Amino acid sequence: MRITGLYAALLALLMLAMAVRVMLLRRDTSIGLGDGGNRKLACAVRAHGNAMEYIPIGLILLLVLELNQTLPMLLHVFGIVLVVGRVAHALGLSATPGMSAGRAIGAALTLLVLLAMALMLIWQYVVIHVVTASIV
Repeated sequence: MRITGLYAALLALLMLAMAVRVMLLRRDTSIGLGDGGNRKLACAVRAHGNAMEYIPIGLILLLVLELNQTLPMLLHVFGIVLVVGRVAHALGLSATPGMSAGRAIGAALTLLVLLAMALMLIWQYVVIHVVTASIV
């Protein structure tokens, strides 16, 4: 679980940075709840919220793959793509509420890595439980 721990720590630092950004913007704008119509605060809040929506499932999938003894190199590829995708998305969404290259690349990388990890887990289940059971 050391590999997942590394990516959990990196993503926790990203989420903390985004949370601090929201707090500082709230302090600077004196907006305690919601976004008060402030576009910069709205983008920061949404970037943080989006990370909180996608990062947990990504880490759960990565952890289960690690517990299934998936090749470490593959786990690192998944972890790196998840981190890069989340950073790109956060930077893109923090810059503008509209579409941006960072937001599009980040969303695509995040969705692709989640899909890849989910499909790998399904494949691992089929190989271990269905194929092995039919051979025995």
